[in-house]
Amino acid sequence: MTEQRASFQVDRAHEGKRLDAFVAGRDLGLTRSQAEKLAKSGRLRVDGRAAAPGRRLAAGDVVEVRLPPRQTATPRPESIALNLLFEDEHVIVVNKPRGMVVHPGAGCHSGTLVNALLAHTDSLAVGGGEHRPGIVHRLDRDTSGLLVVAKTDQAYTDLSGQVRRREMERRYIALVWGSIPEDRLVIDVPIGRHLRTPTRMAAVPGPSEGRKIRPAHTDIIVLERYGPMTLVEARLGTGRTHQIRVHLAHQGHPVVGDPTYGLRRARQERAMLDGETLALVRALRGQALHAQLLRFQHPVGGQELTFTAPLPADMAVLVSHLSAGTVR
Repeated sequence: MTEQRASFQVDRAHEGKRLDAFVAGRDLGLTRSQAEKLAKSGRLRVDGRAAAPGRRLAAGDVVEVRLPPRQTATPRPESIALNLLFEDEHVIVVNKPRGMVVHPGAGCHSGTLVNALLAHTDSLAVGGGEHRPGIVHRLDRDTSGLLVVAKTDQAYTDLSGQVRRREMERRYIALVWGSIPEDRLVIDVPIGRHLRTPTRMAAVPGPSEGRKIRPAHTDIIVLERYGPMTLVEARLGTGRTHQIRVHLAHQGHPVVGDPTYGLRRARQERAMLDGETLALVRALRGQALHAQLLRFQHPVGGQELTFTAPLPADMAVLVSHLSAGTVR
């Protein structure tokens, strides 16, 4: 594979900024330390010349980033148990557990859903790519629930079209911090890479120079209020990375157990819990976010298929405890 290149012109808003910090703020998925290493290896250039990571930039400078080719091995089959809800010669519907990455990527090359699927079947769509065969849509590592996987390229093309046209219905159940006063929230806030931490995403309600932002739409319906927490249903209009988690945190109601977004609010709310409730929150093995319902048209037969999956046991126990009314 050849190296990837990207170039950026420095505007006045970034004048005087260090080169490594400037590159880390672009939509490249790089941390500052990674940008520093690229500079030291001669892969960061300013106006055509290699530059040190601490170089201060001037307005009008052209920064070129040369990313080394990605060295990722072809995924191998691994004997990992799968919770399959449906399978025929065209599609597979699986209930993914928390802690499982959907496909191999940077820092994770085994133990993924793709590794498990390759051991389960020798028929997966090529359309998803070499490292994500058959993968039509994804869930975060610590989000559980339903996914549909394409076994043929025909199925992949059709299902991807349903996602793109917003015809595939995906409903999530989330337990969030705080009491949401409205019965329904419609969140239309674009999402882009976090400026200081590129591995995170951020809600971007206004214009933002130097990074790519994409429209994002989430409908939130309140199911139950439990005083310090609220049980909600989230319906996706778009499918951006970390979308539900980012949108809820932006509204001041981060997902319970989320290790990345809304930590300050989470600490404030946890401090007000009784001992039993706090113990159940700490027992969660991931964020309290679950893809509960999946509805789509069969890519060949055309019939409507609907699947549901129960909450993970630890999340169900916490919801049951809250429903008992001891913390209202």
